[in-house]
Amino acid sequence: MNNEELHPHPTRVAIVGTGNVGATFAYALAQSGLASEIVLIDVDHTRAEGEAMDLNHAVPFFSPCRIWAGDYADCAGAAVTVITAGANQKPGETRLDLVRKNTGIFKQIIPQVAQHNPNGIILIATNPVDVLSYAAWKISGMPHERIIGSGTILDTARFRYLLSEHFGVDPRSVHAYIIGEHGDSEVPVWSLANIAGMRLSDFCCLQDVQYDRAKMEEIFRQTRDAAYEIIQRKSATFYAIGAGLVRIVEAILRDQRTVLPVSILIDKYYGIEEVYLSLPTIIDRGGVEGVLRLDLAEDEIVGLRKSAEVLKSTIAQLEL
Repeated sequence: MNNEELHPHPTRVAIVGTGNVGATFAYALAQSGLASEIVLIDVDHTRAEGEAMDLNHAVPFFSPCRIWAGDYADCAGAAVTVITAGANQKPGETRLDLVRKNTGIFKQIIPQVAQHNPNGIILIATNPVDVLSYAAWKISGMPHERIIGSGTILDTARFRYLLSEHFGVDPRSVHAYIIGEHGDSEVPVWSLANIAGMRLSDFCCLQDVQYDRAKMEEIFRQTRDAAYEIIQRKSATFYAIGAGLVRIVEAILRDQRTVLPVSILIDKYYGIEEVYLSLPTIIDRGGVEGVLRLDLAEDEIVGLRKSAEVLKSTIAQLEL
């Protein structure tokens, strides 16, 4: 047995961007015990140092973890590099409004990450996440299986939470997906939504209540518009996406083959190709292992194709 086998490299996660999302994710990741090394990288190095100091003072309450403010060279050896850097979404601004500004930022970030860690996985959280995940793939030159966007993992969580509140069950017993763009053109998969294997209408029959289609549409509206509502009240969203990023990283680091709704490169899916958008995807230590081919209803197929066209039209305006 050689020295590397006796003393394997610690599990490192790099985080680029220490704003609200990056710092919240770093805290949740440290608390999870998944990583033994967390490096924080930010154009404002002093801010990254402050976050690292604050986080290190919490380590005595968690599992042992080395946390420091570093630079892009510290991405070397990281199992996952999580990108949260970019301009923030402002009140009244759509995610797609951010695209040109954040694509320019990515043209500075992604080549440095790819140079120092060509064999790692890059997880994108910056919005508009689907377009920027596509941009990261093009800019990096890395295999698409190792470029993943957080996609609709957050929308799906919101959707399941709101459905659970309506039906009075644990959110973990609700199985329903939001697919397509992480944004205004996203699509609820009503045809496959269920509670513990029971279709929602059947669950209503069991409870002797009417299945209210209008209420379901209102739940989807609240899901789709949640970010706007939160941003209007507190300027940013970061707790739920921080938790969602930890869940994706867990699936990668522990090689779980977990099915998660993340943004990945689509190829010949109901006629859609060459675009990043969210579908239930098997995630393992290598990144994207496979994409589930959902048996969608006709209106859902139409909605997914429209969502793809929205994203493609945006991508076409970029110089990639």
